[in-house]
Amino acid sequence: MRRNLSKNKMLNISVIALFLAVSFAGCLENDDEDIISPNDVVVNPVTLVAGEFQPLVISAKRDVSVFIPHMVVDPASNYLQNGTILDMRTGETKQLTILAPPRIDTAFIFLSNYGTEVWSIRNPSESWKDWVERGGINQEGLAVSRVEPEEYASFYTLNSTEEKAGKSVPIKIDLKREVSAAYTVDEGSLFSRGFVDGRTVFNSIARISDETPDILDPADGAVGYLDRWAGQGNLAYEDAAQFLIAEMTSYGLRVEVQRFAIEDVLGNVNPEAYNVCGFRDGTLYPNEWLVFGAHFDIAPPINGGLVDPHITGSRTYGTRVGAYDNTAGTSMVLAAGEAMAGMPYDTRRTMVYCLWSGEEGGLRGSDYWTDTLADRYPDVTVMNYINLDMAGVNWPGGGGAPCGGEHGGGDGDCDPDPQPDTDGYPKDSEVWPMRIYIGPSLNYNKLDQPDLVYLSQWIGSDAINVSMQQDILVGADNNSEDTWKYDVWVEQDRPEIIIYEDTTARSDHASFQNNLDTITLGFGGLVDGYWCYHQTCDTVQEMIDWMDNEARGYGNNATGLNNLVNALDMITWWATYSFFHMDQKPILNSLDD
Repeated sequence: MRRNLSKNKMLNISVIALFLAVSFAGCLENDDEDIISPNDVVVNPVTLVAGEFQPLVISAKRDVSVFIPHMVVDPASNYLQNGTILDMRTGETKQLTILAPPRIDTAFIFLSNYGTEVWSIRNPSESWKDWVERGGINQEGLAVSRVEPEEYASFYTLNSTEEKAGKSVPIKIDLKREVSAAYTVDEGSLFSRGFVDGRTVFNSIARISDETPDILDPADGAVGYLDRWAGQGNLAYEDAAQFLIAEMTSYGLRVEVQRFAIEDVLGNVNPEAYNVCGFRDGTLYPNEWLVFGAHFDIAPPINGGLVDPHITGSRTYGTRVGAYDNTAGTSMVLAAGEAMAGMPYDTRRTMVYCLWSGEEGGLRGSDYWTDTLADRYPDVTVMNYINLDMAGVNWPGGGGAPCGGEHGGGDGDCDPDPQPDTDGYPKDSEVWPMRIYIGPSLNYNKLDQPDLVYLSQWIGSDAINVSMQQDILVGADNNSEDTWKYDVWVEQDRPEIIIYEDTTARSDHASFQNNLDTITLGFGGLVDGYWCYHQTCDTVQEMIDWMDNEARGYGNNATGLNNLVNALDMITWWATYSFFHMDQKPILNSLDD
């Protein structure tokens, strides 16, 4: 298991991003009371459906307190919160709604003496299961204390504390994720059901990227939405934008569009396309926005035009499809927006799902949106921004570029393998990390945004179940500012999932950092090592082929479609959980302190 032990000293101050409320502590443990036993409560059901909201019923056989460290719904406020504590008298039964973690097979609740205030919790780098099995529950470490409910709520919330925790007893609850009978395992059935799921995301990518000819479509001549080149009044982009508006409206989101034009120094006006945003209004702090975005435009053909590098062995620029860059990110935003629009629970803050125009031409859509936000909404503050750009071709894929069929351009009939790039994103021919990038950051050799870094790690370790694959990258004083990410990645044995702060930004999150001073969280995969990056071969089939490692002796030896759906599921859930945490308590920019 990979660990960066040098960062443990920061956990006590950063775990506040995980359990959030006003500080309140104390311990009412009485050593003379009877020893608590798992048999002191009855829990139903004994198996929860992973990745779904559902009832959890707890009946007490004696006076006891119960710590539930998972997402629950407060029945009074109808808001989600990260965990709670129940005080239960003998014979009492309580029912609550819980979101069972989606990608792990075990959840836990914990028992202690009635009225216990302080509870042990896991390290952000490990799951509840790993923590219990190694005996972490019996060791001094991180802890939380209960906080009285707000006036509009009924559940205790939790806050980190340095006080000693009382003794507690774990109760294991099995989790089992449902699968859709419409798909086989090779087609991604293991990731086909839930509040959000990877197969739904894949289906959206395939739908938008459908190259089947349609002679009745004057925009792009295809069933899908191709040729989405922003600017110049492109009919295909206009057509795609209308599709997005209709999709978001059908979810029940309130849709706003922002059309804009760019004027050059000579006064020539470029009729740019427009941004499309769907809103789910918050009911407590409606003017505090959480924005989830991806760019919908694709790389336009220039110079050599649409020439397939598989045939020529050399790359030009431009694509008709843009499945990976960035229909994948677009589809994850749509999936999360649809799920949250349809859930019967309220959000404190307004959730905004935006699809940007003009990213490939210099972040023009997101830059204009953020630069003019104060003029349009003077009372609004964007609290956090999540960016999805080129995410999905990453672990659990890897092991080498695809060969055979229509592939080529490298050795034999293979696409060229990704090569190490010491001053770029960490990767090599075998390992293509999933990247979680956080900013703004001014330093490569220390964490400027530790709360968001450890929140991301916390979510990944349990709900996403990747504690063995993920690690935090932080440079050291003896690292080069240009090569530290790659150097540290190699030193830490090439983790498949990397969480790091970046001092530079190549996608739409830069607009939020620069114009709004917003802290951002982004998800990405293989970029410069992907042979079809900004090429005509950036298709759905290319993504599948790159993710196939059945015969490569790497990873879980799964089909490309299974691995791709798995990756999309992992990223969409990670981003969704982040939104739930941020709705309870946004992560503020530490550089503003």
